[in-house]
Amino acid sequence: MAMRTISVQPGAVILCIVATVLLVVPGQVIAWNNGQALTPPMGWNSWNRFACGGINEQVVRDVADAIVNTGMRDAGYVHVNIDDCWSIGREPDGTLIADPAKFPSGIPALADYVHARGLKLGIYSDAGTGTCANRPGSKDHEYQDAQTFADWGIDYIKHDWCNTSGMNTYDAYTTMRDAIAATGRPIVFSICEWGISRPWEWAEPVGNLWRTTFDILDEWPRLLEILDVNAELYPYAGPGHWNDPDMLEVGNGHMTNTEYRSHFSLWCIMAAPLIAGNDITNMDQATRDILMNTEAIAVDQDPLGIQGRRISDNGDHEIFMKPLANNEIAVVMFNRGGGSAGMTVNWSDLGLLPGENMLVRDLWEHADKGTYTNSYSATVNSHDVVMLRISPPLVPAPSDLQANIISTNPFQIQLTWTDNSHGDEQEQNFIVQRRPWQGDDQWYTLSTLPADTTSYTDEDQLYGYIQYTYRVGALGE
Repeated sequence: MAMRTISVQPGAVILCIVATVLLVVPGQVIAWNNGQALTPPMGWNSWNRFACGGINEQVVRDVADAIVNTGMRDAGYVHVNIDDCWSIGREPDGTLIADPAKFPSGIPALADYVHARGLKLGIYSDAGTGTCANRPGSKDHEYQDAQTFADWGIDYIKHDWCNTSGMNTYDAYTTMRDAIAATGRPIVFSICEWGISRPWEWAEPVGNLWRTTFDILDEWPRLLEILDVNAELYPYAGPGHWNDPDMLEVGNGHMTNTEYRSHFSLWCIMAAPLIAGNDITNMDQATRDILMNTEAIAVDQDPLGIQGRRISDNGDHEIFMKPLANNEIAVVMFNRGGGSAGMTVNWSDLGLLPGENMLVRDLWEHADKGTYTNSYSATVNSHDVVMLRISPPLVPAPSDLQANIISTNPFQIQLTWTDNSHGDEQEQNFIVQRRPWQGDDQWYTLSTLPADTTSYTDEDQLYGYIQYTYRVGALGE
């Protein structure tokens, strides 16, 4: 950023690095570690725009070409996903048959076409006896279908929940997970049972993402309904396992561009999968500008993998925050009301110390707004957002923070870091703080240490199965 500066204020300025450690017992299953979707998946899905009647091989080829030609691939959109209505039956041996009228070249040839463009092909299946459009389901064919998909070159499977009377969601999706794993092919596994069995409570070791609500619609009230469900589920998301509030409706024409901008911003702050659902081959400039806002996308794709959460709810005026790597914070000020409103985000609500100077950048204006202390205020129009990236100034701060469990009886965690002050007189010492779990906003100071210190051992009432987050900052006067 061009305006990164330091202004030393009376009191303390803390520049932090953060490490998180989870105390677990050996053998505990935390997540399905298939190495996929370490950041929220990005791509395109056929359903919102083309549904059942409009999907075919040529549409998929044209969309794949457009994703490359528009620059969307380079912005991160790599999955090209076929939804329902691609199959018509099974061979005598049970192998799925692609509709020859819609996919005359076959799915393997289509996968080759997509892969040749640096993209990945996804496909749709269903846990029940039939899909939602009454095409063949995968019940009792899980291993056969998973192997078929792997042999065809499929990279992403969306597994739906129609025609499943009497079935158990956990058992059904675990069976398909095991079938996918048995193929040996890296495949993103998307669970789509619409949140009816609270998958956020059981799906972390089963799939890479799970739908949290029923289907999205290109309507503002439906968008708000989904937001209000998904926003509360932030503790369950992380690298390789994401809450999925459904695909994007940006560009489909029934909301305003302002509402689409809010839609996209809120999905980004919630670390949601960014799966476009419009006609990529026919986008106006406003749609392109929203879907390809790389600064907003960077918030969604931040490697920390933390879902943002709502920190202020004043009726129609809400503020969301999402911790980012490098001690940065993303903020969305959201106005769901009918008129413009002045809104303020306070540093104290972001877990920052009083008096901290922070740099503020507007991610839709693509403009640095300056250095602010304690808070930032803006006018937010009706149904609109102000999306910010808040960063510490460029002052040497500790780096390479590591957290290691050095004892389990009792629990002890050793922190180590690198002192980057190089004798800078401004950095007087280090401060070590701890936050016990994601749902607790309070940072607790453990110790203040001399500036040449590069390690600290925490043995203060640590308990197993609790996630502890640490930050170490250079404290200046």
